[in-house]
Amino acid sequence: MFRRLRRFSSVQRHTIWDIALKPWVHMSPCQPCSTSSRSGVKSGVPYTSLHDAGAERSTGSLPSEADCVVIGGGVAGCSALYHLTKLGMKNVVLLESAKLTAGTTWHSAGLVWRLRPSDVSIELLAHTRDLLHDEENGLRVDCGEVDPGWIQNGGLFVANTKERLDEYKRLMTLGSYYGIESSVLSPKETKELYPLMNVDDVYGTLYSPGDGIVEPAGIAQAYNRAAVKHGAKVFEECGVFAIETKEGFQSSRQVSAVHTNLGVIRTNCVLNAAGGWAPSVGALAGVRVPLVVMKHAYVVTETVEGIRKCPNVRDHDLSLYLKLQGDGLSVGGYENNPLFVDKLAPDFNFGLYDLDWDVFSTHIEAAVHRVPCLQTTGIKSTVSGPESFTADHQPLMGESPEVRGFFLSCGYNSSGIMLSGGCGKQIAEWIVHGRPSLDMLAFDIRRFAPSYVGNADWCRERSHEAYAKNYSIVFPNDEPMAGRNIRKDPLHQELLEAGCVYQERHGWERPGWFMSSAEKEKGLPEVLPYDYYGSYDNHSTHENYIYKSAVEQDYSFRLPKCFDTIVDECRACRSTGALFNMSYFGKFLLTGKDAQQAADWLFSNNVGQDGKVTYTCMLNKNGGTESDLTVARVPQALMNVKGFSQAGGADDGEATPLYVACGGAVATYVQYHIQRTLQDKRFDAELIDISSQFGLLSLQGPISKEVLQLCTETDLSTADTTQYGKQFPLEINGERVWAMRMSYVGEFGYEFHVPMESLVAVYRSLMSAGQRLGLRNAGYRAIDFLSAEKGYHHWHSDLRTTDTPLEAGLGFLCSKTKDYYGSGVIQQQQNSGISRRRICLVSDKESGVPLFGNEAIVCDGKVVSYVRRAGYSCSSDQWLAFGYIETEPGVKLTDKVLAGRKYEIEQMGIRTPASASLKSPFV
Repeated sequence: MFRRLRRFSSVQRHTIWDIALKPWVHMSPCQPCSTSSRSGVKSGVPYTSLHDAGAERSTGSLPSEADCVVIGGGVAGCSALYHLTKLGMKNVVLLESAKLTAGTTWHSAGLVWRLRPSDVSIELLAHTRDLLHDEENGLRVDCGEVDPGWIQNGGLFVANTKERLDEYKRLMTLGSYYGIESSVLSPKETKELYPLMNVDDVYGTLYSPGDGIVEPAGIAQAYNRAAVKHGAKVFEECGVFAIETKEGFQSSRQVSAVHTNLGVIRTNCVLNAAGGWAPSVGALAGVRVPLVVMKHAYVVTETVEGIRKCPNVRDHDLSLYLKLQGDGLSVGGYENNPLFVDKLAPDFNFGLYDLDWDVFSTHIEAAVHRVPCLQTTGIKSTVSGPESFTADHQPLMGESPEVRGFFLSCGYNSSGIMLSGGCGKQIAEWIVHGRPSLDMLAFDIRRFAPSYVGNADWCRERSHEAYAKNYSIVFPNDEPMAGRNIRKDPLHQELLEAGCVYQERHGWERPGWFMSSAEKEKGLPEVLPYDYYGSYDNHSTHENYIYKSAVEQDYSFRLPKCFDTIVDECRACRSTGALFNMSYFGKFLLTGKDAQQAADWLFSNNVGQDGKVTYTCMLNKNGGTESDLTVARVPQALMNVKGFSQAGGADDGEATPLYVACGGAVATYVQYHIQRTLQDKRFDAELIDISSQFGLLSLQGPISKEVLQLCTETDLSTADTTQYGKQFPLEINGERVWAMRMSYVGEFGYEFHVPMESLVAVYRSLMSAGQRLGLRNAGYRAIDFLSAEKGYHHWHSDLRTTDTPLEAGLGFLCSKTKDYYGSGVIQQQQNSGISRRRICLVSDKESGVPLFGNEAIVCDGKVVSYVRRAGYSCSSDQWLAFGYIETEPGVKLTDKVLAGRKYEIEQMGIRTPASASLKSPFV
């Protein structure tokens, strides 16, 4: 990765290079604030901690009750406490078992960046920075004389390759929509900005002058002081040893009290902000918290001449960061072989570990390579402390699906300081208003399924990979190697032998695309057990790993090698036929006396008619879309089929249950939204998860009817079997199947909902009948392109919790004959009109680089929005992009209005002409 530099043996003091190469002497793993016998360098943070300075805290006895109890006095807990009081919650208490910031916060680096490859993350970071930067309306107004220690010295992203600079250009493009100033610099310009940097192998850099640093204890104390000022109470040395719950409606569990060494607090709301101790706090309430603890380290140098005005540096290719620390630097990064902490001691307060120089040496080499003068610079201190990490390197937030009133704000993956303001605001809104104002699915604990969230091996593997790849390029179609093969349907091996390259979603292995015959001759793309990238002695790297090689073909911001294969699958679906295995879908039965009444409230469309399957939205109180899904009433003829029969009741004259199907990646989110609504409205209804009992095959394309007729005796010429939206039972070569005339790819076709034990037989029957007609396998990458071409929506990309159906162009899914959850907002929009609409942009394939999402939308030369979702039209060889734009007051957005404006799509600094319309032109 970089050349090994010679060490200067004449240097007598503890220089970075000298210390890093000394033989390792094993040290005790858990000694706080110790002195390394290897180097003689003391461990300790480079700033004042609250262990020394003290903090604003409450006096007197513990209150007997509270509206919310925050457990954990780090920056996450203090920020949440502050934002809860800002929303008017005064009877709120924070409990810290030791002293404020004693866990992870006190030894954090304190970096604050502005650019991220996610729009939501950018907004979260922006709120933190605004609190620090805004002298008139920010945190300083509320916290009095407490100085958070904000310094705006800028940030520099170093790229050693063209691919990395492309990634930075994507960050710059997305940031431009949010008004974030950034610019690409040449190596020469970089040297002028950072004279001490070696730029010999630098391809280019991205400079963000608004980035900065903050003192961890300072910002935590500021949040704390402001919260107390607004009426919150803070108690240190108050340990929690039990969280009491009570049984609620439909056997749900609800937080009812917190037991501490200072007394009991009655409350219906707890926020777990305990960082690395969050799993232990969760266990007190029976809540599983999927995070692991690792040792994360940096070293602090002595004075570096000429460094004072330099920006902070992230050199992702060298897995390195350099943070300005007074007249010196803090040096750290993310190594491939981090050290796990299997059990974080309850009393590990203000504690540090001895630095393992063998692990950390990769960062030393990188630092000396990038800033050569560090070779002769002394080390002032080392900082190696416990940090909590999660399976996807995103925090754990929101209300637990296991216990009502138990919220989480933990697992910050070394980003807790910079995310503290934004995440504190969102979790406070979650608690007070019932939901956040941003679309927080990527942080929501419900993004993980209960089937694996308690799997320690899965959590460890995925967290390691996320840590080791934290500085890797974020490609649009990245697939994990860790934590795989957790959930497989019966067709898994059959499709693997057909060359299936699998994707992982929500624990399920689902088809991504299929290799060509020539590619299959080299071997099958089987997903192997995680090898930890060969980073540890007990794990060797897989040799000739075909699956890894196949997915890495896709790691590009240009056209990947698998692009033509995916387009071939798309064209087969349009011209002949394709068979998709969509068995990972979430499938539920809504049953009980109030099932129809509950459905009428839950779903925006009218659902439950016999013989019909209905596409509908499910909204929140703000009219935002919680999901799009399909609902159908189970035919009486199928009620004795295993899976459906468990619902019961139909033989007594009750209506058969409603069958709800949704995208598998959001199945847990959908499930618990429905269950929470049933409980809150006290409907006598139950939601039963049958996702693992039923498979789903989708037969699509011009030949689909002919193929199906070859496999069944059912007459397919009637309206009940051909009209779109009809559903009916049939047999495919003796196997009972529930057929639905549905399509997510815009072709004539059928969905078959099949008991898992019959899935292989049904698949083989369809493929045997269809292959001579041109039927082929296809995967989800083709579905993505095909659905985008027809303008169909994809929930959580171009349809989110912050988008109403009217804004998304889905007003036809909103009933005008009933009240439903969120209908008041929809009716108001229907009456007064909307100023925000989803639009479709089309650009030629040859006119620019491929589109993946997060590109800027430019109207008449001005950046007005960004791309939520991108796709490709295999029919016209053009790129499609979907995003939302605001219209001027009084202007109704029409295709004519759009045609009168000049639209462009900006990707990596390149602007490409595009035509705009309210719907896809390929519908």
